[in-house]
Amino acid sequence: MTENITLSPEQYQQKMQRRKEVQEQRLAQASTEKGLIIVNTGNGKGKTTAALGMVLRSLGHGFKVAIIQFIKGAWEPAEKAILNHWEGQLEFYAMGEGFTWETQDKQRDIQHARAAWEKGLTFITNPDYKLVLLDEINVALKLGYLDISEILTGLAQKPEDSHVILTGRGAPTQLIETADLVTEMTLIKHPFREQGVKAQPGIEF
Repeated sequence: MTENITLSPEQYQQKMQRRKEVQEQRLAQASTEKGLIIVNTGNGKGKTTAALGMVLRSLGHGFKVAIIQFIKGAWEPAEKAILNHWEGQLEFYAMGEGFTWETQDKQRDIQHARAAWEKGLTFITNPDYKLVLLDEINVALKLGYLDISEILTGLAQKPEDSHVILTGRGAPTQLIETADLVTEMTLIKHPFREQGVKAQPGIEF
């Protein structure tokens, strides 16, 4: 950034022209279109939020979208309220009963996770749906509620032009290796840990 400030206007223009040529060459070479398997993982905040940004883009293009929430469900997230405006274009299922330390019933959590996966699979294999978000499924995998081989087999059944997003910390190695796009959210600071700030509407829910 400092280098750009010290450049003369002519030098800056030449540098940006070279950058433009490189970008245009990359875009020309990247002509392939395909449905993507996208993983948002890591200990940092924003995995679901980033996925919901893609959901909004897809809805804006008129695509049909399905959201399956694996852990959340004991409370009504604000995003569900606003996304309900896309009735007929969006299917939204919050199928968990809350965090595992709240439910304290492993077998019941496993049953809910399996039901959520079976529901998600119906949309993954349905060519009418361009995007399917499996929210917090990585947590269910990490806890052993779902078998990764079964998930990979299901993902392999998706149509070539549809996208699936899998969110949650602790994404297994096999999923990361299979995915086309993987983003790891890194926690640097968090107001709950550093300042004791509780979850707030509009930020956490």
